[in-house]
Amino acid sequence: MTTVTLPTVSPPPGRYAVAPGRSFAELTSYYGPLATLRRRVTLTGASLTVPVPVPESESDSESESESASVSEAESVSDSEGARPVFRFDLAGTMKASLVSEHVEPLADGRHLQLLADLDVRGVAFPVLLRLRVVRCAEGRLLVVGSTRLSYRLLRRATGFRLPWSRPATRLRLLLAAEFA
Repeated sequence: MTTVTLPTVSPPPGRYAVAPGRSFAELTSYYGPLATLRRRVTLTGASLTVPVPVPESESDSESESESASVSEAESVSDSEGARPVFRFDLAGTMKASLVSEHVEPLADGRHLQLLADLDVRGVAFPVLLRLRVVRCAEGRLLVVGSTRLSYRLLRRATGFRLPWSRPATRLRLLLAAEFA
């Protein structure tokens, strides 16, 4: 019998950066089923900030039980503030930064779902990025993920354009990073 240990989703609290040469980003444009452009995008920087979890305090006083709804709302906002934050900075074809707003571990424990903003030319474009946790060890996290974007919506919102010789209906952004 073999015992398999699944990785935990978040490393210990702290700020992690990408090791040099240990990450990449790729932009692929599709026109229907055909890939019309595939290009590596320079990943100038990536970071992961894992905050220190805030311990929940328990008290038995009656005055706090009266303001339970207020404290519940504050604890929800504190727990949202205690989520890890991913940041990817891209250069080259797509000069942009991708910053997570909300990180949610999925049920299997090996995937993360990020609601993020893709900031292209000062305009934030909402993105849903799914990351697979390949490896999570003490002080090291390896993730791979991709997202699909509508080229028409991205072009209208941010002004990002591909060359006229490369028609596109959608884009795929692939990210792989090893945080250490």
